[in-house]
Amino acid sequence: MRELHFKDYFWNGELTSTGGYDCVIQHLNDGKRTCKEIEDFMKARASIEEKYAKELLGLSKKVCGHNEMNTLKRSLDMFKLQTEHVSLSHLQLAQTMRDEAKKLEDFRERQKEARKKVEQQMDALHKQRATQFKKTMESKKTYEQKCRDKEEAEQNMNRNTSTSNVKQQEKLLAKTQQAKQNAEEADRLYLHNVSVLGKTREDWQKEHVKACEVFEKQEVERINTLRNMVWTHLNQLSQQCVTSDELHEEVRKSLEQCDIQEDIEHFVNLRRTGDKPPAPVLYENFYSGQRVPVGPPFSRTAPPITRRGPLPNPNNTEGDVIYSTVDPGYSALQY
Repeated sequence: MRELHFKDYFWNGELTSTGGYDCVIQHLNDGKRTCKEIEDFMKARASIEEKYAKELLGLSKKVCGHNEMNTLKRSLDMFKLQTEHVSLSHLQLAQTMRDEAKKLEDFRERQKEARKKVEQQMDALHKQRATQFKKTMESKKTYEQKCRDKEEAEQNMNRNTSTSNVKQQEKLLAKTQQAKQNAEEADRLYLHNVSVLGKTREDWQKEHVKACEVFEKQEVERINTLRNMVWTHLNQLSQQCVTSDELHEEVRKSLEQCDIQEDIEHFVNLRRTGDKPPAPVLYENFYSGQRVPVGPPFSRTAPPITRRGPLPNPNNTEGDVIYSTVDPGYSALQY
């Protein structure tokens, strides 16, 4: 299948038209805008990575498991350390993205300068072509008018050949000869302008082909550069994921060495306060000095509920008074 190229498909039927050229230039301007958009995207992504890296670095400096000990403490320390390493890797990724954005900016500026020279040359040729075309059309118009004047003069002379006197005929002949001379001069000028326009057209066509080839080459470079840059960007993101996972794997390895029973025993051995409970508190009688072990701890459960006997009948028919009796041997003083 035949390949399509700019130089073959951006011509116009009218000599002074620049529609095909303008279409190519518009496409290149759109491509330049895309380069700027990708460049800004890279810079914005780098700023996001940098902000994330700095916040992650600050997070890694916060206290986390300061009071822990032994294997769990080592695992948490490794966790903080690798978090710091992850933040540094993101910081490095941000700088790499900025470097890629700078490369794209330099590439865009190089293409801009190269295009500027070609566009200036083509703009000059377009103006020269338009000026020469206008000049040629004006000379053509003058030439056609002079030819009509010549024909009119000849016809006027032929009509008055038999009716005019010699002096009038000489005047008509001179006028006819002058009109013929003017037509011949206009013809030479018109022919010269057509020749110059033809040469201008050839020069413009050659430069148009060269410009299209330059522009197509730039477009190939632009597409290839953007494709490779985005590809590289994605590779960097993938590598960042791999790097983060490798750092996280170090934490997982440390967690695998975290022994629960060992940490329990380490705490016991380090902070033990004794292996015997306190002795029971004895009851000491103030008078006899006798020490008696107390019973079981006071129970917080409510005592069992017992109902009292029935109340005495206030309407005692017998008239007897009910008294509470006390054992005769009871005394409030204990000796």
